[in-house]
Amino acid sequence: MIHVLGGIDATSAALTAERIRIDVIGQNIANAQGTRDADGNSKPYQRQQVVFESALQAARDSLPGAQGALSSVRVARIESDQRPPRMIYNPNHPDADPASGMVAMPNVNIHEEMVDMIAASRSFEANLSVVRTARSMAMQTLGIGKR
Repeated sequence: MIHVLGGIDATSAALTAERIRIDVIGQNIANAQGTRDADGNSKPYQRQQVVFESALQAARDSLPGAQGALSSVRVARIESDQRPPRMIYNPNHPDADPASGMVAMPNVNIHEEMVDMIAASRSFEANLSVVRTARSMAMQTLGIGKR
């Protein structure tokens, strides 16, 4: 049996990966001013980033009628950005270094996060458009026999 919506699997994987990316970006934005970790220790939040990898669906080769392996994207891991924290002078801040008055702030750049959010959102919309088009084509294919 030929899978009518064969590309949907790859598109679905891309939608899931972009949703995770958007969630991580939202987490970065929410913690952009956090100078303490979850345990209350004076440690600035570290920006998280999503690393994608290509997943080759080799199993498709063994299916009758398959045209070859499809490649999709998936989240390989979420890792911490290793850039150092931003240092700002604010001697009145409770987490300021008493000697210098400097506070270690998260290495999150709101502008960078917003650009990433727009790119992820557009990628998500493009993949959603593929799903809609595939669905429309499948519906038109099913309607051929009714004429």
